[in-house]
Amino acid sequence: MSLFQTLSSHKHIWKMYWTLIFPFAGFMIGHKLDKLESERMTTFRDKSALYGRELKPDESPSWPY
Repeated sequence: MSLFQTLSSHKHIWKMYWTLIFPFAGFMIGHKLDKLESERMTTFRDKSALYGRELKPDESPSWPY
């Protein structure tokens, strides 16, 4: 069964719950983008000119993500 056939067979669900599906999908996409951005920003962790410093041997980073 193809994806189109699966989606078209559940058309009544889309009609009833589209107001719930779109916000939830938007939340999930936003959450994923936020996690990717946090992961990308870890390359700059503790390297700013104002706050950057060498970490002690057992010290954790300033933000652990």
